[in-house]
Amino acid sequence: MKTGATRKKNRTRGDDRQDAMVAVLMQFRVVLRSIRKHYRSVERTCGVSGAQLWALVHIGADPGLKVTDLANAISIHQTTASNIVDKLVDDKLVNRRRVSDDRRVIRLFLTPKGERVLHRAPRPLRGVLQEALLDLSPATLRALHRHLAELVRHLQFRDAGDMSEPLPDAMANRKPVSARRAQASATPKAKPAQSK
Repeated sequence: MKTGATRKKNRTRGDDRQDAMVAVLMQFRVVLRSIRKHYRSVERTCGVSGAQLWALVHIGADPGLKVTDLANAISIHQTTASNIVDKLVDDKLVNRRRVSDDRRVIRLFLTPKGERVLHRAPRPLRGVLQEALLDLSPATLRALHRHLAELVRHLQFRDAGDMSEPLPDAMANRKPVSARRAQASATPKAKPAQSK
C-alpha cells in the first residue's frame, strides 16, 4: 500500500503544473463571475449597462466633459463613447450642450434623472474589477500586467481586435455597441407587405 509520502514522491512536475493551472483557472472564474454579478446588479437596479454607468460617473464628476475626454477617461474608442452617450441622451440621463463660443464643441451634463440613477447605483460605481485593480499596489499592478501579457501571448485563439471595447460588452459575449449599431444601420429594412 502506498503511503502519502510515496504518492507525493510519484507525482510528476506535470501534475504540479496541472494543479497550479486549475488553481489559477478557479481564480479567473471568481473574477469573471464577480464582474458578471456586479453588471447584472447595475442593470437590474439602474436600467443601464456597466459601461453606461461608468460614463455617468465621469460626466457627473466632471460636468461639461467632451465625448473625446470621456472616451479617454474610460479607455474606449471615441465612436463607442459617442454611442454610449447617444443612448444616455435617448434615455434622458445626459444632456448635450454647446457652452462656448466654438459652437462645434459639445459638452455633457447629467440630467436630474441621470443624477438619480447615479445615486442609487450599486457600489463600486466604476466596477468591481476596476476597483480591485486600483486597490493593488503599483508594483503588483505592473507584475500582473507583465504576467497577463505573457498569458495573452500563449492564447491560441487570441482576440485583441478591440481592446477598447467596454468590459460589459465583452463579458456579455455580444458585439460592442458601435458594431451592433453599424450592423443595424447596414441591414436593409423589410418592406411592408402591400395589400392586393
